[in-house]
Parts: sequence; structure tokens; C-alpha cells
Amino acid sequence: MSRKRQRLQLDERRDQLLDIGLELFTDSPYESVSIDDIAATAGVSKGLLYHYFGGKRAFYVACVRRAADHMLEAVRPDPDLPPSVRAWTGLNAYLDYVHARSKVFTGLLQGGPGVDAEVVTVLAETRLRFAEQLLEGTGVAPSRPVFRFVARTYVGAVEAASLAWLQDPELSRSAVVYTMLSALVTIMRAAAELDPEAGFQIDERLEALLASTQTGLLPS
Repeated sequence: MSRKRQRLQLDERRDQLLDIGLELFTDSPYESVSIDDIAATAGVSKGLLYHYFGGKRAFYVACVRRAADHMLEAVRPDPDLPPSVRAWTGLNAYLDYVHARSKVFTGLLQGGPGVDAEVVTVLAETRLRFAEQLLEGTGVAPSRPVFRFVARTYVGAVEAASLAWLQDPELSRSAVVYTMLSALVTIMRAAAELDPEAGFQIDERLEALLASTQTGLLPS
């Protein structure tokens, strides 16, 4: 077997273990999942897990990083879509992901037992990458300070709104989507006023989409 092929197999095996770990941490809190649980579910020895990751803590951090990568890929804007549809689909993809991983997401943001400095660093990096992707979807360069600030602010708002939504069963998803996209329109318009040289304009189709969504949310 070639060294390259062997390396690919090792990477695939590592990815499989991370996927299994992510499912375990999604279903149960960090403190309830043991190395024995992980090894038994994966059908491997504890020694193999230690070989790949060094222990439960490092394994959990790797799972968090993998979850972050998956989320960012899920919300990556499709350049072939108009900006209004990019914003809509991106936000819905984010809500889909955090809903599917609600226990992990809630635990991370509330600083549960699995959160330490390394996990906090992963979360901070993810927020920055999310903000950069958001700006990519608008066509504005991340190097523009005002728009960079606005994107990071919006990402923080979406994160907080998602947490509130997961904790409040009476809050409809459509209300979350409408509120967050309305906030995006407002702060992006403010950024355009502060930095007119960026050449950014709100897509009228997004405003029309918001108007139709609001109509569906208003009491009849």
C-alpha cells in the first residue's frame, strides 16, 4: 500500500470517529460521554482513540471544530444565487444546523462543562469566518472596517437569536427568520451610509421577501 493511500485511510478513519463523537455529544452532554462510550459506539479500542486524539478533551475539541466546519459549509453562499436568496438560504441553513445540534450548540454558548479556552478559540474563529462568508455573499470586501464590524455584529445577533429560539418553544422559526433578516437589512443600510464608497445597495427582492413574510406573521 502506498504511503499516500495509507494516509487517506487514516484521515477517513479519523473523520468517521469525529462524526460518531459529534453524534454522541449531540445526544448527551459532555460530562455524560466517556471514552468507553465513544470506543464502544465506534467499535474501536480506547487505545486507538488515544492514538488519534490523546484523550476525551482533545477529541471533544476536534468534534467542535468539525461541527463548525460543517456549519460554515452549510451556510456558504452560492454565488449563482441573487443576494436576497443567499441571505435567506444562509440563515435557514444555519437554523437547520443549530436545531439539529441543539444540545451541543446550547451547551457551548452557555459555557457548559465541555467549554474551555481552546473551545472558546474555535468558536471565535468560527464567528470570524461566518462574518467573512456573509460579506462574500454581499460582494463587499471584508477589508472594509464598517462592513466588517456590521457582519460580526450580525453574526452575534443570529447566534443569540438562535439560542433564544431553541429555549422558547412558543417562538416560531418564521419569526426568527423575519427578525434576523430585517436586522440585516437595517444594519447593512447603515453601513452603506457610513461607507458609500463600498458601493453596496440593499437588494429590493429581499425587501419584497421580507414584506411577504411579515404579512404571513401578522394576525388576521
